[in-house]
Amino acid sequence: MDTTKILIVDDTPIIRESLSGWLQRANCHVRTATDGKACLEMLKKHRFDILLMDITMDEISGMEVLRHVKEFYPDMDVIMITAVGSIASAVAAMKAGAYDYLLKPFALEKLEVLIERLMDHREKKQENLFLREQHREQTRFESIIGQSAPMQEIFSLIHDIRDCRSTVLISGETGTGKGLAAKAIHTNSPVEKGPLVNVNCGAIPPHLMESELFGHQKGAFTDAKETRKGRLEMANNGTLFLDEIGEISMRMQIDLLQVLEDKVFYKVGGTQPITTNFRVIAATNRDIHQAMAQKVFRKDLFYRLNVISFTMPPLRNRREDIPLLADHFLRKFAQETNKNIHGINRRGMDELMLYDWPGNVRELSNAIERAVVVCKCPTIEACHLPMAVPDGKKPPRERLTLAEIEQGHIELVLCKNHWNIAKSASILGIDRSTLYNKIRKYCLRKNS
Repeated sequence: MDTTKILIVDDTPIIRESLSGWLQRANCHVRTATDGKACLEMLKKHRFDILLMDITMDEISGMEVLRHVKEFYPDMDVIMITAVGSIASAVAAMKAGAYDYLLKPFALEKLEVLIERLMDHREKKQENLFLREQHREQTRFESIIGQSAPMQEIFSLIHDIRDCRSTVLISGETGTGKGLAAKAIHTNSPVEKGPLVNVNCGAIPPHLMESELFGHQKGAFTDAKETRKGRLEMANNGTLFLDEIGEISMRMQIDLLQVLEDKVFYKVGGTQPITTNFRVIAATNRDIHQAMAQKVFRKDLFYRLNVISFTMPPLRNRREDIPLLADHFLRKFAQETNKNIHGINRRGMDELMLYDWPGNVRELSNAIERAVVVCKCPTIEACHLPMAVPDGKKPPRERLTLAEIEQGHIELVLCKNHWNIAKSASILGIDRSTLYNKIRKYCLRKNS
């Protein structure tokens, strides 16, 4: 039991002292608290493996502390101590998440056996954690995270094209991870040792785009005080990533098409041809087919780019990835801010699952970062999350349709159960995913 950290909570001094002495002799690191309030304060300052706690205490009961621990310190195991006449309370504590209970009076040897058994249990939990970490690695491709079928298909495609230099066109809404996909393609390609040069076509003003892409000679224009390489030249023997290609001007589309065909270009103001060799990945959040119909995007350029193509799915179409992504961002931002935040509680995760994420993965990342910054407790709660689900309008009471009756009943059950999704779904006789769909369908919102 070496290095096991145990907190003993009991309002009887002799019990605290005897338990503490016994466990210290067994090489445990032990602290004590006199009541529930002192216990909660101690938990804020120190990390413990096991909480050994009397079930009957004044002011804050052992059951109240247990519920708090299960909500905010889910990795901590709790052993309840109770009198013979309170077995019913001990059983209730087990149902609420306690590992086991001891009946007073008990032999200290029995406690030692129980803690040894608990430590074996914790060791197995750590093994399971390791297996979950392995699973987490299997749900990643480079920096992209996803276990959903759409993401696994994209991972498979990136893997399949790893030996070719074909041009790739990535479509998808803003924030879906097109840039990460481009990076994954580059780092799993024959040109992985070359540079990955990013050109954000939507961020560069049209009058500067030519110079940015092709470079310029000194004196080619007023501000050209020195000769400068363009992105095409920088990308030699690597990958040129043309982000938001749908924003490029028609004039530049003609010039770019010529370069993609011949891999030869001239600097602005230059007279010597420059030969370059690069792989092209383009991305867009626009409907390129619509842009071609509107004659703002050239068909010949589209066909040149559209050799291999795929679409990054919006987050609302791969909701099963939300917990995985949220956990990743939580770990990242908790480490960056040096905060000891263990996870997201059930109601918080319900809010994440219900929201439609118009800004996709980027918006989820921002939401978790904001939650980590404002959170002052060990677990992120719904109140820390910035999303706002649109308000739903209650139907009129007269001449209710079947759908309106269903909406009203679902809303009533959710409110009665404080938006506990699992419990509400059980009462309604449906599974959680069906309830999520009903909530989105009727635009239901939890009252703050």
